[in-house]
Amino acid sequence: MSRSLKKGPFVDAKLFAKVQKAKSTGNRQAIKTWKRASTITPEMVGLTFAVHNGKNFINVFVDENMVGHKLGEFSPTRKFIVHGGKMAKEQAAADAAKAATPAAAPAAAPAKKA
Repeated sequence: MSRSLKKGPFVDAKLFAKVQKAKSTGNRQAIKTWKRASTITPEMVGLTFAVHNGKNFINVFVDENMVGHKLGEFSPTRKFIVHGGKMAKEQAAADAAKAATPAAAPAAAPAKKA
């Protein structure tokens, strides 16, 4: 559910102050933050944020398409490890072997006489 228009977008005050300081000084260093719920505003475009994902910090470079989204959307908290076990490994090995063998070149068709 989205936030009320009356309230406006949530941006942490301390984070916004860091953004203003980085813009005025021209500092290109990543802004470290734990505020994943903060909304990306147009003032943040062009800056890099180090967003905490629960274990470490993920660098997020903000561009124009990200405005209106949350910082946490670009720093995933879960790492996907493939499904399956023995059967999936066998299938992956078969696919790798199939990709490694070159496809047979089609025989050249004889030229037609006109």
